[in-house]
Amino acid sequence: MVTRDTAWPAGTPCWIDLGVSDVARARAFYGGLFGWQIEEGPPEAGGYSMCMLDGRAVAGIGPKMSPDDDPSAWTTYLATDDADETARKISEAGGRLAAEPFDVMDVGRMAVAEDPGGAAFGIWQSRLHTGIGLANVPGALIWNENMSRGYDRNKDFYRAVFGYDYGDMSSADFKYSTLDLAGNTVGGIGEIGADFPAEVPSHWMTYFGVQDADATAAQVTELGGSVMRPPWDTPYGRMAILSDNQGAVFAIMAQSGG
Repeated sequence: MVTRDTAWPAGTPCWIDLGVSDVARARAFYGGLFGWQIEEGPPEAGGYSMCMLDGRAVAGIGPKMSPDDDPSAWTTYLATDDADETARKISEAGGRLAAEPFDVMDVGRMAVAEDPGGAAFGIWQSRLHTGIGLANVPGALIWNENMSRGYDRNKDFYRAVFGYDYGDMSSADFKYSTLDLAGNTVGGIGEIGADFPAEVPSHWMTYFGVQDADATAAQVTELGGSVMRPPWDTPYGRMAILSDNQGAVFAIMAQSGG
């Protein structure tokens, strides 16, 4: 279990939120799935809700900022000490800014970008809201990874912007590395290989911890979601890839170790 009440180090995945067409429907789905206590924000928050677990913030749910025909999706936010400077680095390194840096009331400053592979992500400069307060427990964030068909180019991009080192975990048929900051692993980066369906886009994947991957996958279907890839065993735990009842894709993992 990880708890935190202060700003996350720059480059760390520090927040996740879900953009959907129907916020009330999403609140019911995830509240039922993970047991979140979901608190609707003030009117000036524009319908944004904070998802709480054991009294700590674990995620956000809000209306899509993108056009209505864009799919519902989870967004990973990477911490920054200076959103404007990081935005400049993103542009210089070959990324694209979908939303220039802007203030979110008095809680933080953010921007939305795409890496050279086309995967969307956010950056977050914390003020009153420091990001995730609880991680690595069932119902909370457990892992984030960037997947694309431009593995080497994306590694160069994220190193230039956030200063990552990489711990290679590749095999003969799979390219994958950990994202490392000051000796700590904070996420992963991999290649969408030939075995993936052609329609799978570049993306940042959000993983939630669960007690039982099979039971959670079954519960997702009961709540109106779908199982994209049924549970399978890995050295790190039993995983599955799922989608909610509005089509947003996420992953789950029942940990086998620390």
